[in-house]
Amino acid sequence: MRAGRITISTRQFEVVDVPTPVAAAGQVRIKVAAAGVCLSDVHLLEGILSPGFLSGDHVTLGHEVAGVVDQVGSGVNTSVVGDRVVIIAGERNDAQQITTMGFDYDGGWAEYVVTKAELVVTIPDSFPFEQAAIIPDAVSTPWAAITSTAKVQAGEKVAVFGVGGLGIHAVQLLKIIGCATVIAIDPREDARSNALLRGADFAYAPEDPAIKNHRGLHVAFDFAGVASVRKKALSLLGEQGRLVIVGIANEPIVIPSDMAFTYMRTQIMGHYGSDAHHVRELIEFVRQGRLDLSQSVTEVLPLERAADALNTLALKIDNPIRIVLKP
Repeated sequence: MRAGRITISTRQFEVVDVPTPVAAAGQVRIKVAAAGVCLSDVHLLEGILSPGFLSGDHVTLGHEVAGVVDQVGSGVNTSVVGDRVVIIAGERNDAQQITTMGFDYDGGWAEYVVTKAELVVTIPDSFPFEQAAIIPDAVSTPWAAITSTAKVQAGEKVAVFGVGGLGIHAVQLLKIIGCATVIAIDPREDARSNALLRGADFAYAPEDPAIKNHRGLHVAFDFAGVASVRKKALSLLGEQGRLVIVGIANEPIVIPSDMAFTYMRTQIMGHYGSDAHHVRELIEFVRQGRLDLSQSVTEVLPLERAADALNTLALKIDNPIRIVLKP
């Protein structure tokens, strides 16, 4: 089969022929229908990120995957064959450390991928694979940051810095849970316009002085991965305000004033990924008609053009939200 793989020692990416995997005991094999392209994939290619638990020097990318179960290993009920599913993007190893599909073990930029049977979640027949594929990161990561890390409550005032592939879904989800005010901050005019369409109450460029009118926020999210964003976010938080850092700047986290930080009892929290229940909750939102991802897929490309997709995302050509690959 064809698969998009990276050599970690050289950061070389190519689509190559590899053996088609077979489902082992407790596993299912998925015929991949769609796989998302994430900025984390770009960071892996650039060397900003590295796998923590990869065995060997090569890995198939792809941690946002949807498809159809086409084979099961021993111990798995054959009734699941034919199920339309998404794959939960991470699991814990024997040492209870988080490992990520497409980084620490082979992912879904391929015609087929195998995974543990308990890591697939069925999706409605009416839910397009292209939209479903992006849930296990582009949507579930902000959802987990909102509900599990920041513990945002209805009625709170929140700012989202960076409304690209993850941040734009944070805007939608914050409105779903009933936040009183959601502010989108992004240097790109089209991103700000999109945020307003998705439910943001206000949208500003980072240098807009009107942002200061919203001081006293309960929560600010950094999805941009930009060090200067954090300084601005801290200045907007009210007493016991929470700054949640999701985007990766690969730089030190700086607190401009320890006096203000302690006096205001400010909290800074890091966030990574999501858990299985977050994915299931979001799929239930889709079933209920509460979550619409129809505007989230910017482009669909064949797997053979995966390198083009990585380049488009790295350079932010036409400011994509999510590019999806189809094997």
